[in-house]
Amino acid sequence: MSDKTMTRRRRRVPTTLLLTCAAIGVAGGLLLAPANWLSTALLTLGMPVVSVAITGLWILPSVIALRLLQKPLVGLLVGIIAGLVIVPFSGYGFVSVYTNASWALFAELPFLIVLWRFWKTWQHYAGATVLGLVYPLFAWAFFDMGVQPVWAQILFFVSTLASCVGATALGILIADRLRAAGVGRR
Repeated sequence: MSDKTMTRRRRRVPTTLLLTCAAIGVAGGLLLAPANWLSTALLTLGMPVVSVAITGLWILPSVIALRLLQKPLVGLLVGIIAGLVIVPFSGYGFVSVYTNASWALFAELPFLIVLWRFWKTWQHYAGATVLGLVYPLFAWAFFDMGVQPVWAQILFFVSTLASCVGATALGILIADRLRAAGVGRR
């Protein structure tokens, strides 16, 4: 094994990176705890289209981390941390960790595909767009959309997509402002 390979293996993840991920994850969890209850309440009231209007919030912490830190797997790490934070506040328990990790995976995916070799703004939006189109398909039965009128089914997709893209835009803005303030500097 070469010295260069040994050096790479010995590298550790910087503490500042982990602490930044933890801070973003905890803040994201604190945002998602009430959003989770609001979404559940809206669903209980028979308003699935309104409920998915806030689904983009689940991708927000990961977008902030990926945009700010531009390091592999930080989006997934932040999603897991946010999920752990909301476990005691959620009616879903540890399923919240799985849910947040799966949302974070969509934010991470456009960068993973290129093995984190470049970090372009359009990649954030690509992840959000794919999520905004795929999530309604996975959630179709859960939200019982098959019994809804066609206009509500269309609005279900549009609302989810708009929420994911809007939250991504907000995440990019927050990350850019944090970087301008000196957070996450390399």
